[in-house]
Amino acid sequence: MPFTADLAIPNPLIVPVGVLVGLAVSAPVGPVNVLCIQRALQRGVAGGIAAGLGAVLGDGLIALAAAMGIGAITTMVNHYRLVIQGVGGLVLVAFGIVLCRGRQQIATTREDASPAGVLDYASDVPKAFFMTVTNPGAVLGLFAIFGGIGSFVEVRGPVGALMLVASIIAGSLMWWTMLSVLVAHISDRFDVLNIGRINLIAGLALIGFGLVLLGEIVIVVARSAAG
Repeated sequence: MPFTADLAIPNPLIVPVGVLVGLAVSAPVGPVNVLCIQRALQRGVAGGIAAGLGAVLGDGLIALAAAMGIGAITTMVNHYRLVIQGVGGLVLVAFGIVLCRGRQQIATTREDASPAGVLDYASDVPKAFFMTVTNPGAVLGLFAIFGGIGSFVEVRGPVGALMLVASIIAGSLMWWTMLSVLVAHISDRFDVLNIGRINLIAGLALIGFGLVLLGEIVIVVARSAAG
């Protein structure tokens, strides 16, 4: 393909559109939002951002696959949707149980509680990443959004596509940063007892999300068997 100015100069509207898409796919209340809020309350801004970073990487990977036109991924997700959804549901239930049990391990005072280490923050990144990429609805939804962006803004060549991916990542990171800062700002209003209750609520919420995914699988299988 000959080199042209259209390929060299991406459409400037790609950036704001991509940022809005990143915000839109991150903002709806879901498992990662629950984890981010819980971590920001317990560990501050860095804890919330660490949890959100996994979702940022997941969204970026999905957007990159969509930008590269890897239609096989959409086919695979559709074909193995129940398997992927089942794994995601079990993961959410497991993380939820860990959070519920974690409320019993909180120190009686904030002063006695040992600060979180680097490994504590880093361990949340793969958790959130796994929550994101094992959610078939999120994967297919981002593919659909990515495909429909052409109706709003022209994406010229691979440079424009990569700029769109980067903008989506930026929008996603912006959401998790704003959410973490907001939640951490009000965390001082919560004492240790309330933090323990929040851990319990967050854990039960994750378990609930997981059970919904698993319950949908049971319904689909039952309908297939009945049909």
